[in-house]
Amino acid sequence: MDLHVNDTKQEVAENFSKYFRNAAHDTDVFRVALSGGSTPKIVFDFMAEHYKEEVDWSRVHFFWGDERCVPPTDEQSNYKMTRDHLLSKIDVPEANIFRIKGENDSEEEAKRYSEVLEKDLPSANGLPQFDLVILGMGGDGHTASIFPSEIHLWDEKAYCAVATHPESGQKRVGLTGGIINNAKTVAFLVTGNDKTEKVSEIIGQKSGYKAYPASKVNPKSGDLQWFLDANAASGLS
Repeated sequence: MDLHVNDTKQEVAENFSKYFRNAAHDTDVFRVALSGGSTPKIVFDFMAEHYKEEVDWSRVHFFWGDERCVPPTDEQSNYKMTRDHLLSKIDVPEANIFRIKGENDSEEEAKRYSEVLEKDLPSANGLPQFDLVILGMGGDGHTASIFPSEIHLWDEKAYCAVATHPESGQKRVGLTGGIINNAKTVAFLVTGNDKTEKVSEIIGQKSGYKAYPASKVNPKSGDLQWFLDANAASGLS
């Protein structure tokens, strides 16, 4: 894995945005699965302001790694956050946007989105393949809406699964491990003091680390990137 550590969350966003720009420049069609969360929001703001013209957005196809089962107008919607902070500010064709429809029945949507991936992504290793999957990580070690209490979902054969938030009971639709680890590149964006312990345990492979879904991110390509701020990285030696 490659570690990129910056002092602040804003600097992480700027560093990752440059990484994204360069990666998108190197391919005719760049297929990316997006994450929700506070750090991607800052990334999207930076891209919209500084890379509006530098990236050929007509060649970028946007998918999502997970989505809460809410309408696209809901403040909790990952799609709405991306729309507000990036998509509405750049010149990207609507045909390039493949959102998870959180307003649909969750089980039916997981099946539908799996079919979208089958149809609109190229195949490699017998599975649909993203160029880049962006992931966040919760303070409990969850990623892509797969929580420690449902870590078995990671190994589901279906491309997408329905997860349940352990506290709120909210349903979410997200990618499963096979699709995530089949991506050409997987990049974590992790910031904040509340992530320090899990970052240290997972990257350091400390006792019990395999109980956290984020520990199961291990792309077949070997291209795993961690973008961290100083707070999240403070437990690393």
